[in-house]
Amino acid sequence: MEEWKKVIGEQALKAGIINDPQWLDKLDDSMPVWAVLDILVKFAEKFETQYNSYD
Repeated sequence: MEEWKKVIGEQALKAGIINDPQWLDKLDDSMPVWAVLDILVKFAEKFETQYNSYD
């Protein structure tokens, strides 16, 4: 496995995106589209701007 993939996996583990170190051995495995979309939706929800208008 390429080193850059390992670095990304370690960053994901450190950031809490993945919580099982065994995933680091599966970085070349395929992901179903629904799983990728689930991650993107959760990311978008987490980083949506949370503000109230002062108007």
